[in-house]
Amino acid sequence: MNWYTITPLDILLFRDAKPFTPGERAWASSTFPPNGHTIAGALRKLLGDKINLQITGPFLCRDETLYFSRPIGFVGSTPLVPLDWDENHHLKKQVLWNKEQPCPLVKPAHFKNEDEDQEAENNNCKFREYLPLKVVEKYLEHGRIDKEDWLTEDETEIKPWLVETRSHNAIQEGTRQVKDADGYFVENAIRLKEGWSLAIALNQAIETPAIIQLGGEGHRAILQRVEALDNQWQKLQDLSMKNFTKGQESFKEGRKEDGKSIAYLVTPGVFERRDSKDKRLSLCSAWPSEWKLAHAVNSNQKIGPLVSVSTASALPISCRIREKDAPEKSIPAPQVFAARPGSLYYLNQPQELFQEVTETKVNVWRQLGYSELFWINYKGDKNHD
Repeated sequence: MNWYTITPLDILLFRDAKPFTPGERAWASSTFPPNGHTIAGALRKLLGDKINLQITGPFLCRDETLYFSRPIGFVGSTPLVPLDWDENHHLKKQVLWNKEQPCPLVKPAHFKNEDEDQEAENNNCKFREYLPLKVVEKYLEHGRIDKEDWLTEDETEIKPWLVETRSHNAIQEGTRQVKDADGYFVENAIRLKEGWSLAIALNQAIETPAIIQLGGEGHRAILQRVEALDNQWQKLQDLSMKNFTKGQESFKEGRKEDGKSIAYLVTPGVFERRDSKDKRLSLCSAWPSEWKLAHAVNSNQKIGPLVSVSTASALPISCRIREKDAPEKSIPAPQVFAARPGSLYYLNQPQELFQEVTETKVNVWRQLGYSELFWINYKGDKNHD
């Protein structure tokens, strides 16, 4: 895999998955960062439609350093943990919860960071929304993110882009009046702040610099090969796989406490499942359907590894279906809803995704960069001894 940066030369437009027709819905929103389908579409215009692409990313990048969405399972600098994993928590014997759902998340009994977090905010320090490589590397190595790693005085690490609202008018011929039909609409455009770019990895070697057309209206961006990112990504992958292997081996050997793991989602997660009433219908889920819950409601229920989930509102993704006889033509595909990057999944033992099996049709989501996971060994109180 070869790593590249994408640096916009202008604003970018990445319209959301909602149907949009000027005059009927006069506001077009933009989503950012762009999804794998958008990146693949831009690259196929450069390389040719028949190219079989495998993409990793996209991620944000600054100064040849990768940045990742902050893990959602934190309140300030305090990590949340499943109630089942905190034996000393005062709510352990008091809380009743629906066992058909993931276990509730709580602040660990030994954590008391609220006053320190408030003091940091009073000193104009903010919590990063995007974590640089070194912080994520520490998270994978030690299973924790220290308070000082969260704090930043750099506003761009909170939101590395600006949203610019732009209106479009069409005037009736021979008048100064806006057309009654399709005459006015507003859309949000994205402008990356200075020094920031997108980063992707491809299974293709491309001669760079090259100009690609990215997003709605084909605004231009520079594609540039950056070899420094190769080693960064490989190191994270090695740490993640080491944690995955360690968690599985510990669980198999009966050391279940050491098998506890956290899966950190770093790109949008598309987890399809088949509805039991209609096998032809694929539905999207906040977590992989192959990860069954670790707590049973009845004796007939199959026990799985998933204890709890920390996620946020889903991301709508708009795809298109190409016609077999005329590949240059396409129609809108049904909306897909992806789990948001930064989602955390708490498992009693790590388990790979069904999407990783290359013979399955759903593997196409992995090929386009979706559902990328980093694995962390959960260490509980040992993180703060």
